[in-house]
Amino acid sequence: MGYILDTNDMNQVLETLKKEYLIYAPKVFCGGGRLSDTDCVRYAEINSVEEIIFDRKSDYSFKEVLLPVSETLFFFTEESVTEASARKKGAVIFVRSCDVHALERLDEMYLKNGAPDYYYQRLRERTLIVLMGCNSSDQTCFCVSMGTNKTDAYDLAVNKIAGKYEVDVKNRNLDSLFAERKTERADITPMYVTENQTTVHIPANLDQRIIKSSMWQEYNSRCINCGRCNFVCPTCTCFTMQDLYHDENGKMGERRRVWASCMVDGYTDVAGGGSYRKTNGERMRFKVLHKIYDYTKRTGHHMCVGCGRCDAICPEYISYSHCLNKLEAGMQEVIDHE
Repeated sequence: MGYILDTNDMNQVLETLKKEYLIYAPKVFCGGGRLSDTDCVRYAEINSVEEIIFDRKSDYSFKEVLLPVSETLFFFTEESVTEASARKKGAVIFVRSCDVHALERLDEMYLKNGAPDYYYQRLRERTLIVLMGCNSSDQTCFCVSMGTNKTDAYDLAVNKIAGKYEVDVKNRNLDSLFAERKTERADITPMYVTENQTTVHIPANLDQRIIKSSMWQEYNSRCINCGRCNFVCPTCTCFTMQDLYHDENGKMGERRRVWASCMVDGYTDVAGGGSYRKTNGERMRFKVLHKIYDYTKRTGHHMCVGCGRCDAICPEYISYSHCLNKLEAGMQEVIDHE
C-alpha cells in the first residue's frame, strides 16, 4: 500500500525519522561547482524535503555516506589501541535506481568478498534506502543498457509529481510513519526510465585479448590522471591507509582509511621502487575491464551501473560510455591480427 503526501506531511515523516537517523539526499551547493559560477549537487544531510533535488542527477554519488572520504579506524598510543566510534544514528539515504544497484555492488565487495568489512558493516546495517523515482534521463545516463534502470530493493520509494509525494512502503516496519496520517492511499509504482540518450553495447566475445588492442593508447595523451572519474563513481572502492601522528615522537596518533584512485600516479607503487600501469592508457584499460569484464566473470553482472557521472565530471571530456562502445572494434582489431 502506498500513500500520497503533501510537503507538510512529508516533512513530518522526515522529522520522525530524524529521531533515529541522519537523512542524506542530493542537495544543491550554490557556487560549489567546478567553476565559480556553477552549482554542485552532492549528498549531504538534509532537514526538509524541499532541500532534496529530485529533477537532477547528483554530481557525486551517495557512497561517501557509507565509505567516508577519510575515515578514522582506530587511535593508538605506545601502549593501547582504541577503536574509533561509529555514527550514533543510522542513515536514511535517498538514491536513484542505478545507485541502489551500486549499493548492491558495494555490499558484495565489502560484506560477501571474504570476511565482512567491520567498518562498512556497522554503518550499512543501520541504513534505510529511499528510492527516488526517475521520470527523465540525464544526457550521460546509460542505466537502461546496464540493466539498472529499475529495482525493487528499497525500504521506501518516492515519486515527486506536481508538488505531491507518492510513497510506496516496502519495509513494513515503517508503516506506522504513514498509517496514522490522514493521507490519500493508492497503489504506487516507482517511476523509472525506459530509454537513455546514451546507449552502450558490450561485445559478447569480450575476453582478455582486448588488452592488446591499440584503442587504449589514445588515453595516454588525453587522460591527465586526476582520478575524478573514480571519486564520483558509486562502485569505485579503492582506498589507502594513512597514519596521522599526534605528537613528535610518533607514538600517538590515528589510522585512517582514505579514498584512492587507480588512475592517479603512485597507486601501483610497490616495495623496491616498482610501479605497475605507469601510462594513463594502461590505467584506463584496467579501470574499464575491471568494471565490465573481471568483476562480471566473478559475479555474473557488471560493476558499472551506467550512472554516467564519470562522463560528466571528466575535465578532458573522456567518455567512459564511448570507450565501452569501442570495445567491439577493439576486439575485431585483435582478432584480425592473430
